[in-house]
Amino acid sequence: MAKAKVKAKAKVKAKPRKKAAVKKAAVKKAVKKKTGAKRKSGLTQMSYSLSPELQEICGSKKLTRPLIVKKLWEYIKSHKCQDTKNRRMINPDKKLSEVIGKKPVDMLKLAGCLNKHIEK
Repeated sequence: MAKAKVKAKAKVKAKPRKKAAVKKAAVKKAVKKKTGAKRKSGLTQMSYSLSPELQEICGSKKLTRPLIVKKLWEYIKSHKCQDTKNRRMINPDKKLSEVIGKKPVDMLKLAGCLNKHIEK
């Protein structure tokens, strides 16, 4: 009978950790991450000089790569260079053909066509 009491006391002493304490620790970690300064990637900081053909489309001599792609898409949408049936295909007009070539280009390969017209 003495052994049964010892086992019962052992179970009472081993209390599980409170859930509230665990939640508070998680909230503190989340707050620390949010309050830190936002890091900028190298792409958003490096500005590239553009070729004359690309300058006509973008309207600037130096831009970051994401801004170049953004300006290119603005040009494509404003001049309706997207194919009406297959929206993934870009049908270049006269200005755009100097940058990406005369054949229609898939939208995912569009950024790769810019490499010839961008210099560090």
